[in-house]
Amino acid sequence: MLFEKNDFILFTGDSVTDADRKHPIGEGLWQGVGNGFVRYIDSLLNAFYPELNLRISNTGCSGNTTRHLRERWERDMLNFKPDYLCVCIGINDVWRQFDEPSLTYDHVSPEEYRENLDYMLESAKKAVKKDIVVMSPYYMEPLKKDMMRARMDEYGAICKELAEKYGTKFVDLQKVFDDYLKVRHSSYITWDRIHPSGTGCVLIAKAFFKALGISLKLK
Repeated sequence: MLFEKNDFILFTGDSVTDADRKHPIGEGLWQGVGNGFVRYIDSLLNAFYPELNLRISNTGCSGNTTRHLRERWERDMLNFKPDYLCVCIGINDVWRQFDEPSLTYDHVSPEEYRENLDYMLESAKKAVKKDIVVMSPYYMEPLKKDMMRARMDEYGAICKELAEKYGTKFVDLQKVFDDYLKVRHSSYITWDRIHPSGTGCVLIAKAFFKALGISLKLK
């Protein structure tokens, strides 16, 4: 088992991470870490390894781009100095270009996305005690020529590039969902092709465990 007793695992990002978590800090019982993939990871770890007494916190914020996350990075990540960090950000950087095309002041270009993520990962390497998992942005659309899917792939490539630069674990969530969509239509997971159902959350949790080399075994 990778995690040790009393390890602190922090998740941050946008609405996919937020998932109605408690504010200002998403942790503890009930609403606590939210109803998304962080909840599934929290539940599985506490069911399989209750003796580890892991602290799991969620500082994801709905609607955030990398611009927003960078603005609150010190408050919602650096100040915590967690043992492990998982960050998933970039979906809204792309989405705003399509659902609000005229509001160009809200758009985050690939160049700004790279700069924001580079800043956050560089500082995270100094603050996080053990390891970092970076999850790529994604769009549950198998047609790669779709305008938003093609744009998302650009940002996903930047995410992978920077994860490699800083030697973090990388989870290609686009590939995770692409593989699943070979069998099931995206509407089975979510109608907006972004916010995952329980099944989608399990897929993300599974990818998180795989990235860290964690195998959940029945005792």
